[in-house]
Amino acid sequence: MIFDYNVVWEALPMYFGGLLTTLKLLAISLFFGLLAAIPLGLMRVSRQPVVNLAAWLYTYVIRGTPMLVQLFLIYYGLAQFEAVRESIFWPLLSSATFCACLAFGINTSAYTAEIIAGSLKATPHGEIEAAKAMGMSRMKMYRRILLPSALRRALPQYSNEVIMMLQTTSLASIVTLIDITGAARTVNAQYYLPFEAYITAGVFYLCLTFILVRLFKMAERRWLGYLAPRKH
Repeated sequence: MIFDYNVVWEALPMYFGGLLTTLKLLAISLFFGLLAAIPLGLMRVSRQPVVNLAAWLYTYVIRGTPMLVQLFLIYYGLAQFEAVRESIFWPLLSSATFCACLAFGINTSAYTAEIIAGSLKATPHGEIEAAKAMGMSRMKMYRRILLPSALRRALPQYSNEVIMMLQTTSLASIVTLIDITGAARTVNAQYYLPFEAYITAGVFYLCLTFILVRLFKMAERRWLGYLAPRKH
């Protein structure tokens, strides 16, 4: 078997276009997912049972169902309701890009919320006592001490979630978007060369993963350096 480099070379513009689509989907999903995850994480550590239960139920349902099912429900399922088709939201819900970002954002918000909640629960008691000794209100303590500290400690776990979301964006090709995987499917459909098509896509994902890992390692050294073991 001979690897056909000419096909890969001719398809590179399509792959780079797919790369931009993948990065756009990833960035939008992570941004809005994190925005939703912060209040959800705070709700998960709330002492009020109703608030805690609501957040737990949300994260349990989202984490307990496949991402593909969630994407299909949003992209295909909502369209079956006439009220949705006649609503002001239909121009957005009829867009594959919007539906993919919405599904990915909802999915990552549930996982990220649990990461933040776990990091909040692991906050050293001394930080809480110091904040109370300074006379901080509960809101101010969360805003200035607990939440920033928890977000820093959550970096290693969140890096795994970001990488998983990168792989998850490959599902966007199923709803007609030409991301990296969509480009590979198009190349395979044109030339019937699945090995060349998907190996090239895999290389793109590997490169992106390497870059993300390095960026998070830099962030961890910057914001978590004080937790590293001391060198003698």
